[in-house]
Amino acid sequence: QVQLVESGGGLVQPGGSLRLSCAASGFTLGRYGIGWFRQAPGKEREGLSCIAGRSNEAAYEDFVKGRFTISGDHAKNTVYLQINNLKPEDTAVYYCAADDTWLNVCSLNGPYEHWGKGTQVTVSS
Repeated sequence: QVQLVESGGGLVQPGGSLRLSCAASGFTLGRYGIGWFRQAPGKEREGLSCIAGRSNEAAYEDFVKGRFTISGDHAKNTVYLQINNLKPEDTAVYYCAADDTWLNVCSLNGPYEHWGKGTQVTVSS
């Protein structure tokens, strides 16, 4: 059974950093691409970054480039999202998602079959 569990969220001051984790079970990362998304209250869900399962090629939405970094640890079957210089507008529930479509390249505008339950990130002073 495919399962994704996000962790690492919390309350952080503006300018701080967080590393979110997406622990996968029921499949190996090499066979699925992973995407990170977020949804703020009253807003639509938006894609942030993804990493292809086989190639480890990463992609980012333009608005996160320079602050967000995605990486994968196949030994731990976990994908990370490092977020630096956090801003109040980064406050949202962050989700990871997996799909076996994304092996050599990934896109945030395609299917993601499996989703985690999310982790809350709150940026406030």
